[in-house]
Amino acid sequence: MNACADSIRVVHPLFQAEGGGSIPTSALQFHMGWMNVKVAVILNHLWHSSLPVFTGLPEKCKAIGAVHDGLYHATAIWSHPVARKLNWTGRYELRRFAIGPEAPKNTASRMLRVMRLLVARKFPDVSILMSYQDKDSHMGTIYRAAGWLPVSDNEVPRDGWHTRQGRAATQTNAAKVRWEYQLRRIDRETPKIS
Repeated sequence: MNACADSIRVVHPLFQAEGGGSIPTSALQFHMGWMNVKVAVILNHLWHSSLPVFTGLPEKCKAIGAVHDGLYHATAIWSHPVARKLNWTGRYELRRFAIGPEAPKNTASRMLRVMRLLVARKFPDVSILMSYQDKDSHMGTIYRAAGWLPVSDNEVPRDGWHTRQGRAATQTNAAKVRWEYQLRRIDRETPKIS
């Protein structure tokens, strides 16, 4: 990727506010909303601690960014679940979540809270949000702080994580925890008795 971090972080390069670039001191200062997925992929490449490469199909993904004073400070990429068995179950997966180095404390848990509201509004059919925590890199504190629940803890298979094409190059071989947040009840249609 040939992108300069300073230029890609600017939200509206032609209309940058005067004095842009001040560092936020609180996560409450961010404006969070939907953003361009391709920009989110580049920011993920710059900021993600363990999985900077994102090879998902951007046209099938959505992204949310945290902005302060005309600059992005955090980004998240969402899509339908990668695991096929979880498709059509009312789930939406947080695929990548990257926080910039100048973002203040509690940015991640605040952003998780706002994102669940944005996703619920944009996708009324989504009932459950999900994300995977890499146990080698993180402890899941941000999910717990935002009210998510751990639903599965997967150890690494002996031969690592694989796809149909072979080892998944964009995944770590660390054990993973799947976290979920229930947005709304899953309504099951009850059979009508005549």
